[in-house]
Amino acid sequence: MIDIGSGPPLVLVPGIQGRWEWMRPAVDALAARCRVLSASLAGDLGSDAAIDPARGFDSLVDQIDRLRARASLERVAVCGVSYGGYVALRYAATRPERVTALVLVSTPGPDWTPDRPARRYVRWPRLLAPLFAAGAPFRLGPEIVAAHDGWTARARFTARHTSRVLAAMMSPPRMSERVRLLPPIDFREACAAVEAPTLVVTGERRLDRVVPVDSTLEYTRAIRGARAVTLLRTGHIGLVTRPDAFAQIVGDFVERHAAAVERHASEHGTASASC
Repeated sequence: MIDIGSGPPLVLVPGIQGRWEWMRPAVDALAARCRVLSASLAGDLGSDAAIDPARGFDSLVDQIDRLRARASLERVAVCGVSYGGYVALRYAATRPERVTALVLVSTPGPDWTPDRPARRYVRWPRLLAPLFAAGAPFRLGPEIVAAHDGWTARARFTARHTSRVLAAMMSPPRMSERVRLLPPIDFREACAAVEAPTLVVTGERRLDRVVPVDSTLEYTRAIRGARAVTLLRTGHIGLVTRPDAFAQIVGDFVERHAAAVERHASEHGTASASC
C-alpha cells in the first residue's frame, strides 16, 4: 500500500499492466496536494490480494475498500487510469456513499469490447508479448516527442520510464486475465448509478494511440454531470509525461469537491470525509 502526501484523500488505480510503480511521477506530483493511496492490482506481484474466483472483477474493486479502511478514511476520491477507470467506476457506482469525486483517465468507453488483435493477445499473452512490447515506440513515441521540448528531455524521460517499467515488470498472463474479468459487468449501467462529481481526462486525439479519445468521452454522456478536460501535449500516459499538469487538473477537482463535502458535513453536523 502506498500512502503519501497530505490533503484530501485520493485513491489512484493503475492501468491494465497492474503496477502502481509505473505511475510514480503522478503519485509524487499529486502528493503535493492530496493524500495519495495506491497499490498494484489484485493478483499482481507486490499486491496484498489475489483474484477471488467468486468475486471476479470485484476483487479489484474490493482493494479500494481495503486501502480506505487501512487509512481510516470514511470517503475518498477515486481516480482510475485506463483499465483502472473501470475499477474506479464500479466502486463509485456500488459505494456512492464512500466517494467524494470520480476521475476517469483515458478509460475505454463503457461499451468497449476487445477487437481482433486484442482478442489474439488475450488468447496467447506470452507468445505475443514481444510483439506488444515492440509496438510501444509507435504507441507512445509521438506523445513523448510532444510532451517534452528537445531530444535531451525526451531521452531522459524515456530512460527513466523504461527503468520504472523494467523494475516493475508487467505480467502478460495477468493482463489477459484482467480483460477476461470484464464481460460480466455492465459498465453502462454502472455509469447510471454514479452520484459523485465526475471528471473525464483525455489526451489529444492525435496522440492517444492506445484508447481513442472519443471512446473515453462516452462517459461525459453516460454519467450525469460529468465534464471533460484535455491534458494538452499528451496522449495515453499524460500522468507520467506531464505529471505536474496532470496533478494540477486532478488536484483542483479533488480539492474542490472535498471542500464541498466538508462544508456539507459541517452544516449538517456529520463526520468529515477525510477523518
